[in-house]
Amino acid sequence: MKLLVVGSGGREHAILWALKTRSSRPVELYCAPGNAGIEQIARRVPIDAADISALVSFAQDEKIDLTFVGPEGPLAAGIVDQFEAARLRIAGPSRSAARLESSKAFAKEFMARHRIPTASFAIANSVAEAADLLGSGRFGPAEAPVVIKADGLAAGKGVVVARSRREAEQSVRDLMSGVLVAAEAASQIVIEEALEGTEASLLLFADGKDYRLMPAARDHKRIGEGDSGPNTGGMGAITDKSVLDEATLAQVVRDVVEPTLAGCRAEGFAFRGILFIGLMLTSRGPQVLEYNVRFGDPETQAILVRLQSDLVDIFAAIAAGRLAETTVDWSDESSACVVLASHGYPGKYESGAAISGLEGLPEDLQVFHAGTSRSDAGDLVTAGGRVIGITASGADLDAALSRCYHAISRIHWAGMQYRRDIGRFDNRRLEQAL
Repeated sequence: MKLLVVGSGGREHAILWALKTRSSRPVELYCAPGNAGIEQIARRVPIDAADISALVSFAQDEKIDLTFVGPEGPLAAGIVDQFEAARLRIAGPSRSAARLESSKAFAKEFMARHRIPTASFAIANSVAEAADLLGSGRFGPAEAPVVIKADGLAAGKGVVVARSRREAEQSVRDLMSGVLVAAEAASQIVIEEALEGTEASLLLFADGKDYRLMPAARDHKRIGEGDSGPNTGGMGAITDKSVLDEATLAQVVRDVVEPTLAGCRAEGFAFRGILFIGLMLTSRGPQVLEYNVRFGDPETQAILVRLQSDLVDIFAAIAAGRLAETTVDWSDESSACVVLASHGYPGKYESGAAISGLEGLPEDLQVFHAGTSRSDAGDLVTAGGRVIGITASGADLDAALSRCYHAISRIHWAGMQYRRDIGRFDNRRLEQAL
């Protein structure tokens, strides 16, 4: 069976690893465009993830049996619709369904229509309109925090937690002028009440009718220990029974998961693929921060090391609408992924540093490559902000984390940085960008 995975990061490496190691059938794996770690288990295809026409042609020429997409950009651009129009099998959401992630305004209005618990909000189409809303008193006094979000995809840079109305108004100007994100991503602005609590992420497989939950995860976005410094794409993630207790999970399923999927069906875009629900666990119950329509990164790495079922079968069932007939089992262990990043990340970072220490690491952990390549001499070097995710499972969270950090002590490159407190700090706080 030939499978194509679109993307090039740690998430895609973890997906390919699970396709290879969790399937009983022979598989030929392809990845477009991949990275230096991915090429050890899959054939790299030199096509950019945004070039949907070229991906369709490749899948036709190579007779790819099933395609899966990692990043949000191609999904928002309609890659699933285009593959299906070409009679190619693909597991993922339509362009209409992808609006749950590609438009924060659409997602918030969807939640309001279907009475899904979320922060109060308003939508502004101009700087002046945003200023009027901020000055109206509906988001509390001038010194109260408020969240400002660009409507469109912004690679994690489109959310600002403003500590005052003056800061909020400046954030609106920066977003809408293109200072922080591309101007088209901020043609609309969502203003939200700032929620306080503990974050959690619940992901699920869905086929338009049925769904299967994944283990709940918690991401660590800030660059520094104690959740300090600027937001990143994610510096680590954990899965553990403490993330969502049974009662809270049941509440999330009842109040969020099932109304979301029912709402999608009611609005004519039954959801197929991976649904990622970002939550804030507040004093008034779980509230939805945002939806993603794909696996998160690095949540995927931590989640998939616990998968005990055949991921090929799961993806095929999503594409065919047969998830109800498919077994999805998980280990009872905890897991962790710790991200190793380049010097300067999440700002301007350095590339080309030689990586050492990956040889001979214990077999009870996984090394998922995100930003790596080969030098002219064939040496493994850094080629991105987030470079590698060291991932392990264990009988409890301490065991999983110990395995990760023991391995990290043997890895080195000039300027390597990572957090030493993944899964080990009190992260009750105001909403952060997911």
